[in-house]
Amino acid sequence: MPRTIGNPLSWLFQHTETTSHHIAASVEQMGSELTREMPRVRRLELSDLKYALKAGAEDFAACRSDAMFLVLLYPLIGLVMAVTGFSMNLLPLLVPMIMGFAIIGPLAAVGLYEMSSRREAGFEPKWMDAFDVIRSPSFGAILMLGLYLTVLFVGWLICANSVYTWTLGPKAPSSLAAFATDTFTTPAGWVMIIVGSGLGTLFALAALAISVVSFPLLLDRHVGLPVAVITSVRVLRTSPVVTLAWGALIGTSLVIASIPLLLGLVVVVPIFGHATWHLYRRAVE
Repeated sequence: MPRTIGNPLSWLFQHTETTSHHIAASVEQMGSELTREMPRVRRLELSDLKYALKAGAEDFAACRSDAMFLVLLYPLIGLVMAVTGFSMNLLPLLVPMIMGFAIIGPLAAVGLYEMSSRREAGFEPKWMDAFDVIRSPSFGAILMLGLYLTVLFVGWLICANSVYTWTLGPKAPSSLAAFATDTFTTPAGWVMIIVGSGLGTLFALAALAISVVSFPLLLDRHVGLPVAVITSVRVLRTSPVVTLAWGALIGTSLVIASIPLLLGLVVVVPIFGHATWHLYRRAVE
C-alpha cells in the first residue's frame, strides 16, 4: 500500500507514543550498552573522503533529495532573512547562524542517511523514506543526540553575541554597510573576527567529535547513545587529520554555499549528508 504522511497534526499524534517508547528504551540502555562490545574503528585515509564525496554526489543525483531540502530548508532560510531584515539587533548573528549550521547539520541530515542506506541495500529510495527514521529502534537516542547538538548551537550563538557586545557593541549596527565597515576596517572588528573564529572552531570541533559517525551508527545498528558517541570520538582519535579535514571541508563549503543568498546550501547540504553515510561505512567495521 502507498505510504502517506497525512496532515501534520494527525501525523504528530500518531508518532508521539512511539517516540516516547524509543526515548524510554534509550535511557534504560545507557548504562548497559557501555558493557557491550564496541564497534571496531578503521583508520581513514584522505582517499576515503574523496570516495565519500563521490558516493554522496551519486546518491544526491539518484535520490533527488534536493526536493526535500527545498521544502524543509527554504522556509528556515526565509525566516532568518526576514527577521534579520526587520531587526538590526540580529544582524551580528547572521554569520554565526550560518556557520552554526555545521553544528546541527548532522541532525538535519538524518533522513539523508536513511535514503543512502536504502540505496546501498539495492532499493530505489524516495524522499519520503527519510521519515522512516521515526520507526528506528534508536530514534530516542537520535533525538537525545540532536538535543545535545541544539544546546551546543544555542551556546555558540550566545558566545558569538557576547563577543560582538564586547567588541563592536553593545548597540545594534545602524545598517548592513556600517556593520561591514566596522567589522573589516576597525581594530575592534578584527578582534571580533579572530576571537569569534576561535570560539566557533572549538564549538565545531566538539560537535564533530560527538557526531561524525554517531547518527549513521544509530540508524545502522541498535546501539545506545553512549556507544555511538564514544565510537565517534574514537574515529576522531584514530584518524585525527582526516576527520579534521572532513570537518574543515564541511565548514568551508557551507560558507561558500551561503554567499549566493544561501542558495548553494540546497546542493551542498544533501551531498555532504549522503557522503557522511559512506564515510561512516569506511570508518566503522
